[in-house]
Amino acid sequence: MSGPREAGAPVERHIPLEGAVNFRDLGGYRTGDGRTIRWRSLFRADDLSRLSRPDRAVVRTLGIATVLDLRSRAEVESERFPVDEIPVGFHHLPLTSDLPPFDAFRSGPGWFAGHYLDIARQSGDQIGRAIGIVAQPECHPVIVHCAAGKDRTGVLVAVLLALLGVPDETVADDYALSANAMDAVLARLLERLPDQEEVIRSVAATMLSTTPANIVALLDGLREEHGSVEGYAAAHGAGPEVVAALRDGLLE
Repeated sequence: MSGPREAGAPVERHIPLEGAVNFRDLGGYRTGDGRTIRWRSLFRADDLSRLSRPDRAVVRTLGIATVLDLRSRAEVESERFPVDEIPVGFHHLPLTSDLPPFDAFRSGPGWFAGHYLDIARQSGDQIGRAIGIVAQPECHPVIVHCAAGKDRTGVLVAVLLALLGVPDETVADDYALSANAMDAVLARLLERLPDQEEVIRSVAATMLSTTPANIVALLDGLREEHGSVEGYAAAHGAGPEVVAALRDGLLE
């Protein structure tokens, strides 16, 4: 299912694949100064370790040059993007060392607001490195991904879009598009962890929630702590020159 497109957008945002369910183009979003993110340059996605042969053909057609994998070491050691078949610049930038236990989700969807800010605080250097990579035109097109393409990817993408000048409302709307993929994410999780089906289903509504307010709370928190999202980026090695390069490379 494709998400809404900007007026006059030439291409679909959602890219249907067999082995990944939340693969989206971040092109077409308008910034506060009237520019637009270039299509087919920056993507967000879920787990990319199960790409089928047709999927891999699609990825090749997109000309992907760089993959940023935000998952933990254990996740990456288990399975990852098929770099042997599709040579790319592969960067493992874990935004968490451990996934939250299922019981963490029992407090309700609002739990994510604090969780996202914790990720940004604890993994700031990794996020700074990611910004620096995405700012290099030779690294384009870039895919940013984690397991579901919602939480860790959501944090980094929110920071990137904010640095590009995309309004918070649009950032939150993009985050909420992951709702279209959550049934498929749940089915995949149950397939992998059949012995935990009962507990997974008991927390699924919260675990898979895409409440836009949570991503807005992340951006508000970064501004409160650093003065601006640019201040947060600078504190973690992505200063004004990097942000300027990011904008020059991705905006038109």
